[in-house]
Amino acid sequence: MPTSRRRAPTDSRIADREMGDEKNSIPEPAPLVEVRRGSITESRHRGHIIAVDGDGRTVARLGSPEVVTYLRSSAKPHQAVPLVASGAADRFGFTSEELALVCGSHSGEPIHVETVRRMLAKIGLDESALRCGTHEPFSREVARELRRRELAPSVLQNNCSGKHTGMLALAIHLGAPITDYDNPANPVQLLIARVIEQFSGVPLEDIAVGVDGCGVPVFGTSVRAMALMYARLVSPPENFDARTRLACERIVQAMIAHPEMVGGTRERLDTEVMRACSGRLVSKVGAEGVYTAGVLPCDRWPRGLGIALKIEDGEDRRARPTVVIETLRQLDLLDREAEKSLAQYARFDVRNNRGEVVGEILPSFALEML
Repeated sequence: MPTSRRRAPTDSRIADREMGDEKNSIPEPAPLVEVRRGSITESRHRGHIIAVDGDGRTVARLGSPEVVTYLRSSAKPHQAVPLVASGAADRFGFTSEELALVCGSHSGEPIHVETVRRMLAKIGLDESALRCGTHEPFSREVARELRRRELAPSVLQNNCSGKHTGMLALAIHLGAPITDYDNPANPVQLLIARVIEQFSGVPLEDIAVGVDGCGVPVFGTSVRAMALMYARLVSPPENFDARTRLACERIVQAMIAHPEMVGGTRERLDTEVMRACSGRLVSKVGAEGVYTAGVLPCDRWPRGLGIALKIEDGEDRRARPTVVIETLRQLDLLDREAEKSLAQYARFDVRNNRGEVVGEILPSFALEML
């Protein structure tokens, strides 16, 4: 797999090809979120948003979605495609619930830990084979209990442990080495790279490659290409081979059926968005302010719709949720009940140390509809 030293977003053939502008033009982010305290806007978060249909036609945009950034965990459903398309998932009897976990950034709750442990047993390995490292679980309750008991987090609680287990299963199925399944030259990662190329429409030599937080290759494309990847995930083109198309269908349905495995049982944006939208879309966050979603084919979008956004400063907690909900709202993807159930993510209070509300964090943008 080729690696790249380019510094996104200013040095990229992807941006050159999609923008048609001068090679050294600097993508301009749009103001997306305001942090207000009293009568003053104290801070702003800026970024880029785009929605494209299954044919690659831009439906809505803001900022400069030609900017190149890393997919981060938004790549997980696509990283799972070779696992399913190759027959590895069927060989090891992975359930729909387990496939959803492979695609997720889970909270490290008992339901997630036990599912990963069960998947490892199916492939004849244990947690020592995982190379994703450890971090404090995303679940506040689980993390609090670990601290109370003075225990270190387990590798099974890593949000990427499901993805890594899927990669190990694929390595075994391919007869590839399992000790370096995370290496860019391993057949597992080469297959995944080809999937990123296929779904993004970007030649592999033009895709920036780095190292993700969990140690596997991470891919850099334009935000626009990310949206196209999700449009193609929910509605794969007819020229994709039958195994890939079926893999997409199974992955999408697994995520929809088990949103708690993609995020957590509570307080996770992906999970709550998919629950609120009742099977109409799949949702996946990525680190550093990345977000992607795929709207399943419907009367309005017969070829599906892909959505991608990037918060420029990487803010994940107050800016990204606010922008996600407002983007979905402006695209008319939320009915009244969905808006109500997602209200906790649509805006946030600013409180002082006494708990008094002294300001608000809210969206401040209008998408350019095309």
